[in-house]
Amino acid sequence: MRPEPIEFRTSDGLTIRGEAYGQAGPVVLFAHGAGQTRQSWRAVARDQAALGWRTVTLDLRGHGASDWDPAGDYTLERYALDLAGIARDLGGGVYHVGASLGGNAAIPALARLATDAFAALVLVDVVPQVDMGGVAEVLGFMAEHLDEGFADLDEAAAAVARYRGQAPRKLGPTSGLARMLKPRADGRLVWHWDPRFVIGQRTGRLTPAYQARLVEDLRSIRQPLLLLRGLASNLVTDAAEAAFRATVPLAQVWHVGGAGHMVVGDANTQFATDLDRFLAGVRVSLGEQEHEQAGR
Repeated sequence: MRPEPIEFRTSDGLTIRGEAYGQAGPVVLFAHGAGQTRQSWRAVARDQAALGWRTVTLDLRGHGASDWDPAGDYTLERYALDLAGIARDLGGGVYHVGASLGGNAAIPALARLATDAFAALVLVDVVPQVDMGGVAEVLGFMAEHLDEGFADLDEAAAAVARYRGQAPRKLGPTSGLARMLKPRADGRLVWHWDPRFVIGQRTGRLTPAYQARLVEDLRSIRQPLLLLRGLASNLVTDAAEAAFRATVPLAQVWHVGGAGHMVVGDANTQFATDLDRFLAGVRVSLGEQEHEQAGR
């Protein structure tokens, strides 16, 4: 199944680029984590489209093929505004799947910016109460090679393997990692995102005040909500999961064994199975509710 290029215009004039699969059915919107691109979702988006959904994957602002913000506005509230506008442009009824950045940014979009435009939310290894030590580790890795980049793909792969505690392996030019890099004028490879996204960041976009606001937003969400947690994650710890459960007792929490923070890359088969089970269940439930309301 070939993807269809798709573009959206944000309220502050940036172009967000992505890919769509499938021509009919409810929309599943995929938003990646910090430093990633829409390519992270390609396999699962294609598979879900084959099951009768229309799937849309995005490069968030400052990432991949989407515009970089001239003002360097990469706050969570700005990302939330982007997602709210895109959900409206897609006609509403959107099932949102967000990993890390793409998950936390969706919380205010569902809670207060475009409540009626979303049908459900899947948070992929992210909650407002993430472990800040884990956040610092992620940001430290992202900042580590900002200036010098990498001599080639093998050097980049080795750096990622060290960070993830894995053995390095050879990767081809069509690998997911290759699509997250681009050649610089001097031939070295650099990440395919705006360096201002990470420069000067110590806690990501989660200042204490905004973290508290996200928790309040989370309490306001009435759509079906699932947290898919990688059990080896350094961001969603047992304490973070407990805080999330206390905030939204009706939310579902499913564990992905053997996966760290990069759940899709670490355990894509289980992730795809769990995602399909949740989305299909919500779709049936919402269909039954609509049938009951029509009969009244």
